[in-house]
Amino acid sequence: MASPTGTSDAPFGRMLTAMVTPFTADGALDLEGVQRLATYLVDEQQNDGLVVSGTTGESATTTDAEKDMILRAVVEAVGDRATVVAGAGTNDTRHSAELAKAAERAGAHGLLLVTPYYNKPPQEGLYRHFTAVADATGLPVMLYDIPGRTGMAIETETLVRLAAHPRIVAVKDAKGDLFAGAQVMAATDLVFYSGDDTVNLPWLSVGAAGFVSVAGHVVGAELASMIHMYTSGHVEEARAVNRRLLPVVTGIMTRTQGAIMSKAALGLLGRPVGPMRLPLVDATREQIAVLREDLVAGGVKLSD
Repeated sequence: MASPTGTSDAPFGRMLTAMVTPFTADGALDLEGVQRLATYLVDEQQNDGLVVSGTTGESATTTDAEKDMILRAVVEAVGDRATVVAGAGTNDTRHSAELAKAAERAGAHGLLLVTPYYNKPPQEGLYRHFTAVADATGLPVMLYDIPGRTGMAIETETLVRLAAHPRIVAVKDAKGDLFAGAQVMAATDLVFYSGDDTVNLPWLSVGAAGFVSVAGHVVGAELASMIHMYTSGHVEEARAVNRRLLPVVTGIMTRTQGAIMSKAALGLLGRPVGPMRLPLVDATREQIAVLREDLVAGGVKLSD
């Protein structure tokens, strides 16, 4: 399925936010809230892509049926003007392939496949896992390399092997090894996206196409501007944006947990998206007070 915003050098768009999943007060899925949030992220925060059912979307605690409903709601709301990427990765290859097929049926433009977690497969297992899931559909695939959560990194040699697959086209990197990423980009056609807001600008410097952001919930437009500035040669201006947003990134990415603080930040913007699902918990009053200071220091206008 063709992406509405992808190009050969940025197949999923350039500025993507890994969406939180809105829930009602009693913890049920809020599909109207899902559509409101997706529309806000695309129309007001200038995201040209969204990732649903990723880490920040609390995918570990949503059912397969809920994932399908979330995806269909987002595709209906913004799928004509933003690339919609569905998280389909698990630590079970057969389950991942079924999720990938369901995402294709629901209208996703691409797949995000996280490294299998907990069972710690060897690199050959990673290669076979990603290949099998990529073979299951006709959708382009973004690999998600985040060893801090999964316990396993995708090694450079494995990424080079996987790049030969016609549908494995990109990597969301939350490993933070810029040298290794540069090596992979030099050896293959894989497109890299920064998957950690703390190193967005450094990733652009070694050739990343854009971001899959968490801070994009509140400063997506500024991050999109930073990408445009850097890629058009206005490096100092991009650095200035990066510096200005440091307090925001600090508040959302380093105070506790990204999904928790993203939901808290949206609440401070007057866009509440409901509670967390256990084992995640809502931000405390004290954490929200510090987050408010962080957002204000980064120039974010909060609701009264």
